[in-house]
Amino acid sequence: MSVLDEIQFYVFNHHHYAHLPPRIDDYASSWVDLPNGEFDPELGHELYLRYTRELKLVEELGFDAIAINEHHNTAYSMQPSPTVRAGHVIATTDTIKILVAGIPLNLSMPNRVAEEYAMLDVMSGGRMEFGFPLGTGMEYWSNAAQINPTVARQRFREALEVLLQAWEQPGPTSYEGEHYFYRFLNPWPRPFQRPRPPIYIVGSGSPETVDLAVRFGAGYSVVFSPIASQLKAFDSLREKCAAVGRTLRPEELLITVIAYVADTDEQALREGRPYIERFFSWYHRVPPRYLSPPGYVSRENFLRLASSAALAQAKRSTWEDMVSIGRIACGSPDTVAETIAGWAVEAQTSRVIVTLTIADMPEEVAVANTTRFATEVIPRIRARAGALR
Repeated sequence: MSVLDEIQFYVFNHHHYAHLPPRIDDYASSWVDLPNGEFDPELGHELYLRYTRELKLVEELGFDAIAINEHHNTAYSMQPSPTVRAGHVIATTDTIKILVAGIPLNLSMPNRVAEEYAMLDVMSGGRMEFGFPLGTGMEYWSNAAQINPTVARQRFREALEVLLQAWEQPGPTSYEGEHYFYRFLNPWPRPFQRPRPPIYIVGSGSPETVDLAVRFGAGYSVVFSPIASQLKAFDSLREKCAAVGRTLRPEELLITVIAYVADTDEQALREGRPYIERFFSWYHRVPPRYLSPPGYVSRENFLRLASSAALAQAKRSTWEDMVSIGRIACGSPDTVAETIAGWAVEAQTSRVIVTLTIADMPEEVAVANTTRFATEVIPRIRARAGALR
């Protein structure tokens, strides 16, 4: 059986603030210190309504899941609280799964996150999945300054221990760690799904995050890393899982894709490329000092991130830089289907997260792109499953 037999598609709506400042080159970063005077609440209100319409469409078109996440102090995302957004998505959809990926536990109260996530799972009747990111380096500038980036991974590990203990062990229990202490860990409610909802560690391919996925029996998602690095991380995860007697299943790996579909490759490139370029050159415009605060990552990973033009120097990155940093599928239905199917087989994953609303893309363009992907790309990918049997 091919991974394409069980392939599922998650639509990631980043909730970009889709109104560019008049002079974007006046700002060195779209994160952390972008003046919030550039945010118009009335336009923001209209965008929330728009994105709600798009998420409803995602369910109507038969996608498998909706994915949302959390960021702060940035035009990249209007979702500082994904639990608030997820609650609204639950109320406005019926059956589609919802992936929250998610709250950086090391910047939070993990018992409260455990309760809020359990609440979402119960409200939805068990439709929730959760991704756990360490949090971008930018979050450490945007949140409590007393949290030292050098202990981020230790706090993250402990916080995840707290959350999973709260979900999996009948309470009250206690927890005593270096960073968190609970005399009564006794959350109400507990998750609908037993023993717990599906979980994923979200990382950039570092050995440290791979080890966490092994330790906690979690799936894994790699973001903003070159494809070769992603495949290396997946191979490492498989090897480490096998060493502890665990077989990593295709549904436990997530790959992320930015996609634009048109009738021909030439049309797709002409129409989609400006939005994809703006995704990196504006919405992910992050100087190295914000991307990796001192101690946040190892020296090796800092050098890797800082040397990536599409991340550390996004304002000056080329189309080739953007294509090399990750999975960008821009073309006809045949081209996009063949590209994504090939990536899924290569990575041995049956879960694809796809971004179809990109940067400052107008609603009508996003709706057309989403519809074409659902009606013209997904059937072609599923058809390839039969050809591989």
